[in-house]
Amino acid sequence: MDIDRPDVVAEVAAAFTDYEKALVANDVRALGEWFWDAESVTRFGVADRQTGAAQLHAWRAAQPPLPPGRRLYDTKVTVFGSDLATVTTMFDYPGQEDRPGRQSQTWVRFPVGWRIVHAHVSHELR
Repeated sequence: MDIDRPDVVAEVAAAFTDYEKALVANDVRALGEWFWDAESVTRFGVADRQTGAAQLHAWRAAQPPLPPGRRLYDTKVTVFGSDLATVTTMFDYPGQEDRPGRQSQTWVRFPVGWRIVHAHVSHELR
């Protein structure tokens, strides 16, 4: 199995960048499209959990925009073969640097393109 093939890393990194742009812009439609449209998709948030595309779409539509100034760092894309990847990153917001967040996603290549099949968001306890 090829690990971290540069061309696949670049594809996933580009997809993640586009997902993050949609997240910061609160583009609910685009965010929904980045997730696998299936009952098996899961997302664990700081104080929430969605199982299945319907729950995830409903939750996302009800969320307010993110605070301005979101900053990502220590982002790592790891690919396994050409169809499976993980993305992990840290994030924070201005004035909240002492309480960083963590985000991890599992991405799979489908015929329609790369989609998130599992996501997890949490905050570091300090």
